[in-house]
Amino acid sequence: MKLKINKAVFIIFSAVIVFFLAFPVVKLFYTNGFFKIIKTISEKEVFDSIVLTFKVSFYATLFVFFTGVPLAYIIARYDFFGKSVIEGVIDIPTMIPHTAAGIALLVAFNSGFFAKVFDFLGIQMIDSKIGIMFGMMFLSATYLINGAKEGFKKVDVKYEYVARTLGASWFSAFVRVVLPNARRDIVNGMLMMWARGLGEFGAVVIIAYHPMIAPVLIYDRFNNFGLKYSAPVAAAMIMFSLVIFIIVRFLNNRKSG
Repeated sequence: MKLKINKAVFIIFSAVIVFFLAFPVVKLFYTNGFFKIIKTISEKEVFDSIVLTFKVSFYATLFVFFTGVPLAYIIARYDFFGKSVIEGVIDIPTMIPHTAAGIALLVAFNSGFFAKVFDFLGIQMIDSKIGIMFGMMFLSATYLINGAKEGFKKVDVKYEYVARTLGASWFSAFVRVVLPNARRDIVNGMLMMWARGLGEFGAVVIIAYHPMIAPVLIYDRFNNFGLKYSAPVAAAMIMFSLVIFIIVRFLNNRKSG
């Protein structure tokens, strides 16, 4: 009897949080209706902003895949001086206000040495896709790096030693043994980073109000025209995100199964 009560309490608590998370999304879709959302997506400004959001967040994720995965492997496999500091640096973006992150990025890369380098290379940070990418990357890289790190920790180092004794180079053992076995965590980390980038607003709006990504467009319409005009854009963005993430997760789980 006591066991049944405990299980019932767990189910009730679970239902509360599921309702809290799902109801706003369901209500948003129900209020706007499918055809209104589709009509909103057909607006060029909305469609372009959604495509831009997905595209730049993907570029940011790709960049961190090539730079953050090696770092995650080093942290997972080796103990070295300053390791805790580096792990702290990786976690910093999750602790600070996003608008503060946008200001920090401007101070760091839009003035002084890096500003001169970017000017020389013809790279503009303010109101540019590069600026949007910087904002997304700074605040979401943590998810990919930490996800990959946990994935590498799960891979028994003996597999690498076996591959090396069979003649594989260090890099070959990493690519052919470690990466495939940590793939699920890495893909999940990439998804988390991509998803986090899609929702980034605070840092991006400081660095690049234009071109408008979807979160900025939603804010802009809400600020200028109210809830009636911003809600369909929000619903369209959520619908795009849900479809893509369900497909990617399904494919990843299928390959891992």
